[in-house]
Amino acid sequence: MEKKRTDDYEPGPIPSPRPLDRFGFVKQEPNSSPDGLTRGRPAHEYEREEGRVRKWRKMIGVGGSDWKHYVRRKPHVVRRRIRKGIPDCLRGLVWQLISGSRDLLLMNPGVYEQLVIYETSASELDIIRDISRTFPSHVFFQQRHGPGQRSLYNVLKAYSVFDRDVGYVQGMGFLAGLLLLYMSEEDAFWLLVALLKGAVHAPMEGLYLAGLPLVQQYLFQFDHLVREHLPKLGEHFSQEMINPSMYASQWFITVFSYSFPFHLALRVWDVFLYEGVKIVFKVGLALLKYCADDLTKLPFEKLIHALRNFPEDAMDPDTLLPLAYSMKELKQEYEKKHGKTVESAEFNDKQRQSQ
Repeated sequence: MEKKRTDDYEPGPIPSPRPLDRFGFVKQEPNSSPDGLTRGRPAHEYEREEGRVRKWRKMIGVGGSDWKHYVRRKPHVVRRRIRKGIPDCLRGLVWQLISGSRDLLLMNPGVYEQLVIYETSASELDIIRDISRTFPSHVFFQQRHGPGQRSLYNVLKAYSVFDRDVGYVQGMGFLAGLLLLYMSEEDAFWLLVALLKGAVHAPMEGLYLAGLPLVQQYLFQFDHLVREHLPKLGEHFSQEMINPSMYASQWFITVFSYSFPFHLALRVWDVFLYEGVKIVFKVGLALLKYCADDLTKLPFEKLIHALRNFPEDAMDPDTLLPLAYSMKELKQEYEKKHGKTVESAEFNDKQRQSQ
């Protein structure tokens, strides 16, 4: 019997309307506003945001036409503004510009359509099974076989064909889902390619290869960084037999998009796409540093719970990210093993040869 594709399924019923936050997630409680972003905002905040948007539009130009020139002339300004947060209305375009995915899209016309329509993947059933688990409280992904779930399926299926060595791993759904909230299917696919293949920074594909080799490497490095930067907490972790694989794996696999407040995840992604994976290490260390006094008092079971459920005040990006930026520059062991210059050059050469 011929195997059904998700396109062959009828969309399910549209979920009943419920109050949403400004990012499109269903509010947990009608009157609650845990991230402080769903209440009415003062007029001066809107005016300040409009001023930021004007600065960013001038910096990137029409459709990003001035971006590369501005980055070359004023890299320190670009870095500072990205760390303050990219305006939400420009986030999708800027992410494509800083990740190198826009160039990949232009170099590969028609490739995404070919992968989605004409190719088959051994991972199709796994992708279908997992789709409803990706951002289930977001309005875009809630309807069974609806537009959001179809787009997510298409991007993940296309990537599993594009790179059959990686194929599909569950955590990839959160990367693709996050991107789809800010750009089209094709744009999201090429940004996923840019990340995993290393168009600008060290390639991420090792996070999803069999055995998760890059996850193991990052967790090993993170363990040493905790001992170096937070020796008292590191000693407590040793006494309670706590290691990063018990709490930090998803930080690296999904770049904080799995369980962190969405407004914080977006700010981390802004910096991650521009500066690379070191921000994941820094944010992780900053979280532990912020909560260190409380964590050092907890026994094993309570410690595990606390490391998976950080307090609300620790998740405030305006508190956490400056603390992360202030962390002493980390040893770049991951760039020695996954040199971004060599890997990126090899990848771009392959792309040109395929034209």
